[in-house]
Amino acid sequence: MRIIVAGAGDVGQHLAKLLSRENMDISLLDENAENLGDLEANYDLITRVGCPTSIHDLRDIGVKDADLFIAVTPNEAENMTSCLIANQLGAKKTLARIDNYEYLLPENKKFLESMGLNHLIYPEVLAAHEIEESLRTNWMRYHISLCKGALELCVVKVRKGAAVLGQPFMSGFYDHGRFRIVLIKRENETIFPHGNDEVREDDMVYAICTKDNMEFLREQLGKPKRDIRRVMFYGGTRIAQKAVQNLPDDLEIRILEKDLELCQKLSEKVGNALVIHADGSSMDELRDEDIQDMDAFVAVTKQSEANIFACLAAKRFGVGKTIADVENIDYISMAEGLDIGTVLNKKNITVSYIYQMLLNASVLNVRNLTSADAEIVELIATEGSRITRGKIKNINLPDEVSIGGLVRAGEGLLVNGETQILPDDQVIVLCKSHQIRELEHYFK
Repeated sequence: MRIIVAGAGDVGQHLAKLLSRENMDISLLDENAENLGDLEANYDLITRVGCPTSIHDLRDIGVKDADLFIAVTPNEAENMTSCLIANQLGAKKTLARIDNYEYLLPENKKFLESMGLNHLIYPEVLAAHEIEESLRTNWMRYHISLCKGALELCVVKVRKGAAVLGQPFMSGFYDHGRFRIVLIKRENETIFPHGNDEVREDDMVYAICTKDNMEFLREQLGKPKRDIRRVMFYGGTRIAQKAVQNLPDDLEIRILEKDLELCQKLSEKVGNALVIHADGSSMDELRDEDIQDMDAFVAVTKQSEANIFACLAAKRFGVGKTIADVENIDYISMAEGLDIGTVLNKKNITVSYIYQMLLNASVLNVRNLTSADAEIVELIATEGSRITRGKIKNINLPDEVSIGGLVRAGEGLLVNGETQILPDDQVIVLCKSHQIRELEHYFK
């Protein structure tokens, strides 16, 4: 597959690096040579200095032969224009990063597709959905509904006193079949657990269960129940606006924003929130705005450092649930180590969405796990495929692969070594990102 990525910012670079592992023909285009750096020397891809809206530059990079043209520069107009030009020059499919919600309305999406703009992605909207979900399932760090809710992935940091601590996987403790731990993040190490492994205090545990077993899982992991009634946002960014607009009306919501002009604009857009002209990085101002009475604190300014330290401050004031937008990918591990709560990263969310488009029909969904070096993949087992030829324990899957569950005839089921996967089963797999292509060969 020939793919051209226009825009070598964090999203473009991260996507190009990921795709370069997959034996695809990847070209990365950017106007600034410094953004391209030494990528071509270190990864299996081609870089070109050029303008994404230049007909000459698009022809020069071979857009007429592109199976997919992806525009992810910071400029929405440039992304849309370059996609429309790429389509006219022969690109089979196009995708543009946008920041205008109007374009996502069904009638407008259809209109734009008729012009040659096939896919649109709005990272801030995706991040806002993550915030909504995180507040709803607030005893977890992360939560993902799989296969339309048939199974749930629950990510929890395990504290002292949890029942699962010190229980080897081979001991039979987990034979209840009510949840399955498929991954453990321990400091900077991602562990795909086997028989002798066990959960330790402060591990981040990734568990799969059905919805009716989530309460049992919560109890086993030693997490208390919390009701979220009061939420404070730090930063009036587009992420905050979209999240607040979609949150339930019965929540008491406050937005702290130090830009007075933006405060005035926010007041017109988010009628269900109290907009306060204040600096959320100031301990005194947080105290003045009753941070100690909040159930949740969400830091979504444009500064990763400010978001991290604001969440640390909220923790000091006793806030139970904190969420930080950490856009600097290098800071994610540090933020996790500081125990600030849920970490969002628009780049990882965006790249996972785009990567999903490139996989075969047997792959239904792919999600990047921000806090671990792994992906969660939903695949369909086809008739005669390798994965259906015996019990899971005899399939000889790669070491860093963990099958968590499957959906059969609409019913979510957990798996173990004795499970036999059948044709048409939807299977939930956790693996390293570079193994997704290899996994496809087991399912087709």
